[in-house]
Amino acid sequence: MRNLSVILLTGLLIVLPSCKYFKGGGLFGKKARIMAIMKAQEDSMRVANSLQKVKDHLMEIENAKLDSARKADEERLAFESKHKFNIIVGSFITPEYAKGLCEGYRKQGYDPKILKKERSRFELVSIEAHDSFRKAFSRLKQFQDTVQIESWMYINK
Repeated sequence: MRNLSVILLTGLLIVLPSCKYFKGGGLFGKKARIMAIMKAQEDSMRVANSLQKVKDHLMEIENAKLDSARKADEERLAFESKHKFNIIVGSFITPEYAKGLCEGYRKQGYDPKILKKERSRFELVSIEAHDSFRKAFSRLKQFQDTVQIESWMYINK
């Protein structure tokens, strides 16, 4: 009898684990699978939320950049509309020297003008004047490379 119970018990242990109910974990296995699926869904929602937060933050940064660029353009246009940008080739206290330099550049085909510097005794010889800073700056670079290396820009207010 004792041997029979051992054989039966051994047979049950061999047969029962092969049963689908026990392989799937039974009732507790089903709950575990459902819980694992729910946890995976929560994790994916948490990741999606954090990705959305990052996306929103990047959008805020991009909007701030665009606003900053727009403000800079507005300020530049306001600045340029109020100022004239002059390429200066000489600055003199003695008016005769300024007139002499003007005549020299006039002979070269330029149309120089003499500007009185505000609250100063200096007279500036301007070879060109532009309304746009960009154009004046590019012309200044050309002028420095080809005609007068010591020329500079004066913003007439």
